[in-house]
Amino acid sequence: MEFYCSKSDLVNAVSIVSKAVPSKTTMTILECILITVSNGKILLTSNDTEMGIETVLKGDIKDNGIIAIDAKLFSDVVRKLPDSIVHISSNQDYLLNISCDKAKFSIAGKNGNEFPYLEDVEKNDFITISQFTLKEIIRQTIFSIAQNENNKIMTGELFDIKGNKLRVISLDGHRISIRNIELRQEYPSLKVIIPGKTLIELSKILSGEIEKVVNIYFTDSNALFEFDNTIVITRLIEGEYFDVDKMISNEYSTKILIEKKELINCIDRATLLVRENDRKPVIISIGNDDLELKINSPIGAMDETINIEKEGADLMIGFNPRFLLDALRVIDDEKITIYFMNSKAPCYIKDEAHKYNYMVLPINFNTVN
Repeated sequence: MEFYCSKSDLVNAVSIVSKAVPSKTTMTILECILITVSNGKILLTSNDTEMGIETVLKGDIKDNGIIAIDAKLFSDVVRKLPDSIVHISSNQDYLLNISCDKAKFSIAGKNGNEFPYLEDVEKNDFITISQFTLKEIIRQTIFSIAQNENNKIMTGELFDIKGNKLRVISLDGHRISIRNIELRQEYPSLKVIIPGKTLIELSKILSGEIEKVVNIYFTDSNALFEFDNTIVITRLIEGEYFDVDKMISNEYSTKILIEKKELINCIDRATLLVRENDRKPVIISIGNDDLELKINSPIGAMDETINIEKEGADLMIGFNPRFLLDALRVIDDEKITIYFMNSKAPCYIKDEAHKYNYMVLPINFNTVN
């Protein structure tokens, strides 16, 4: 195997595939990046058995070949090379030679034929979406997936396709995030649960450009994201997703319109008095034309008032401040509408166009505090 490429292109390609290299594994071959040169292409591949990434590296090919090379070492080496053209070659002893200007490395590799290849995904059922939109969807929902594996379904996001509508849902038992997107054309109905880990890594690779698109292909067990010169394949999470529609209510007794940035800053100030593992809630009191936010913790107290537009009854309710902030920070609107039923029912932050809906469960609090 032998080829030439620019250092910047090599660093970018290695960075992309490194996102599917497992941090811990009993299969040492999976700690490698597979380099395959054939059919006029230089392919870099990684695979942690749940997610796999393959990207095309631009370069000048001199000879075909295949080798697996330790991902961390290879990444560290290429990042520290001079900004110039890189010459890479390997021999039959699985030794990878890297030279760039006056820098030369020889790294022991492995037989590339032992590397587990990515699954073939038939490109039949698919949707097309802009990179910008997909990146935004992930940003606006991923924070409310479950962080532990106690309920596997909660660690993923539901992609629910009906006609030209895509609804993406995540939940963790304390909150629900819903984003509704209008697609460019109609598609057959489909529901799949995509692992949150895959979506997090995918969002890091996507350029986020409006004019660039992602084709997402689906099978019974896999999803394949194809964009630019890269594909990301992931196993879907099996099982029936929660019936979120039964958890959501459109009824309310109190409705407020409030400046989002002002509310974020107010909650931010309140969290200065909350230690990392402290579950102390912020208390929100809604009156005629203002919202009073209070917190009383072992290290201090805080009280602040914000002007609002209110409809309905007065209310006092407590929340985990982080859960509120997570939702507020991903909403782009300058003013937001929040709906409440009572002090024990969840609140809903949603827009009239039904593009987003965030549900947050309240926390019981002692009104004496």
